[in-house]
Amino acid sequence: MDVRQLEYFLAVVDHGGFNRAASALYLSQPSLSQAIRALERDLGSDLFHRIGRRAVLTEAGTALIEPAREAVRSLQLARASVESVHGLRGGRVDIAAPPSQAVEPLTGMIDRFTRAHPAVSVRVQAAFTPRDVTEMVRTGVCELGLLASPDAAPQGDVRIHPLVEQRFVLLTPPDGPFPPGVPVRHERLAGHRLIVGQKGTGMRRYVDDLRAEGVELTVVVETEHRVAILPLVLRGVGLAVVTDAWRGLAERAGALVLDLEPTTSLHIALVSRRAQLTPAARAFMSTAMERS
Repeated sequence: MDVRQLEYFLAVVDHGGFNRAASALYLSQPSLSQAIRALERDLGSDLFHRIGRRAVLTEAGTALIEPAREAVRSLQLARASVESVHGLRGGRVDIAAPPSQAVEPLTGMIDRFTRAHPAVSVRVQAAFTPRDVTEMVRTGVCELGLLASPDAAPQGDVRIHPLVEQRFVLLTPPDGPFPPGVPVRHERLAGHRLIVGQKGTGMRRYVDDLRAEGVELTVVVETEHRVAILPLVLRGVGLAVVTDAWRGLAERAGALVLDLEPTTSLHIALVSRRAQLTPAARAFMSTAMERS
């Protein structure tokens, strides 16, 4: 067993099958299958059930994921540590981030980091709930994550580095039901149609809490595609409660952004693995924390 085989195994896991993994790795599908078969022979256990064109993890395959990620990350750390002796001349930082926080503060972080370290690339992977973020960091899918939670996140299997707080605001079309510049009391959302994210997100929890308090509103759209929210609002489908990270983008698009009262915020934190980080990830954290 070698690290290359583990990288191939993880590619099949992450891309959901042999064909897509082979394309991502620039390998032929038979070559990838042969490498996985060799790994299975070495381990003495099948890692996937082959069902037509699908590859479904066996119990042994599931057990291998986390150790495989740790082994691959350890090799990347070793290479990056040697290369960093002469400065950050390459490498990549993998970050898990929710859609709203990928707008801000992540874009500002990436801007500052890439200016300071232009040879290092950044890969951002979508994570839709705080649980998604911490799990992706804990298991080694990403070295870092951007966490957005209504409550201060406790330390656990990952390290939590608090950054800022983001207030919730209301998006409406320009001819919406509320006057510009006037904060909206949350009880005044009663009777309105709202666009929400899926359960587990901060914006969805905000709306669910209002309904639990007796504010009678209608959820007209529930979407996992956060990019659809602003166009839906502008078309008059409904209103949306989002974080202040959307303000600049929404106002440039023509929407009204109104403060909500009482003020409710999300706690934004950077999440890191407890294992040693690559020099590139440490540099990214340093840049992010300097401006927090």
